Amino acid sequence: MAMNLSRILAAAAVALLAFTSCGPDKTAGTVGDGNPDKPNVSVGKLDFYPAFESPSGLVTPRNVYVWLPEDYSRSRKYAVVYMSDGQNLFDAEKMFNHQEWCVDEVFGGLLKEGKIQNCIVVGVANSFRTRSQEYFPQDVFDLYSPELKEYSRSKRLGEDDLLGNNYLKFLVDELKPFIDKTYSTRKDREHTFHMGSSMGGLISSYAVTKYPEVFGGAGCLSTHSVLYITNYEAEQEFIDPANQCYVDYLKANLKPNSCKLYMDRGDQTLDAQYPKYQDRLDSMFKAAGWDDAHYVSKVYPGLSHVEGSWASRLDVPVLYLLGK
Repeated sequence: MAMNLSRILAAAAVALLAFTSCGPDKTAGTVGDGNPDKPNVSVGKLDFYPAFESPSGLVTPRNVYVWLPEDYSRSRKYAVVYMSDGQNLFDAEKMFNHQEWCVDEVFGGLLKEGKIQNCIVVGVANSFRTRSQEYFPQDVFDLYSPELKEYSRSKRLGEDDLLGNNYLKFLVDELKPFIDKTYSTRKDREHTFHMGSSMGGLISSYAVTKYPEVFGGAGCLSTHSVLYITNYEAEQEFIDPANQCYVDYLKANLKPNSCKLYMDRGDQTLDAQYPKYQDRLDSMFKAAGWDDAHYVSKVYPGLSHVEGSWASRLDVPVLYLLGK
């Protein structure tokens, strides 16, 4: 598996410019490495916590956005959906590409129609500088061969770079207690979910394996199952075994039908790299005995790796995880 590392790094630099899983933040370096302004919502209410700090320094300060339905009341209890890339969820005008997930419209509409249980959404902004390091499923690295570990280090995703365990510990030990204290939530795993796209899909699947007692389900859209920002055609000798390690990790750490897991992909732009690897995941889950009530995998022809595409199908995983 020998390869010139300078060629790898050059290819990675080119791929990084084209990588649009969250979009490069034009205001990187501001509060929380995201747009410091409070997003506007058209449905419900948004509570905004700028530069929310980790008391123990597990992660850098970042904005936290809490969406509440229009009829939110402390006399009721609410499920909680934690979502990665929180600055991308609500307001296209605050986005570099003028796209958003339409979280308030989708959740609000489904609640108004009575199709899902009462819930709130907690969006956690990414830190652009370390997004890949925070969303990479850290324990997968331990399964790598020496050659694959060296490759991962060349991508700034070596053992000294990875922050996924810190990020999830921040969510579970620091942010969740704050949310449960501040809002009228259902605290149990059956009513706590994680959702994200691209590498946000990776960390969502990792959350239910790392903290199965906390998260009862995950929504993983356009899951970045190739794990790296790279020249995929030129580096198959690394990408393929890295994906296999990810699949093996999920197989070893998720008991069949122990949670609700939703995965999907489009087939345009970056999503065009995913069919082989999503198929591998699907085969593993089927062989392991997961049933349709606990594992769902979908393909959306014509959709790409951008917020608009995720918004167009967001109702599907939301109904799957929270449907009545």
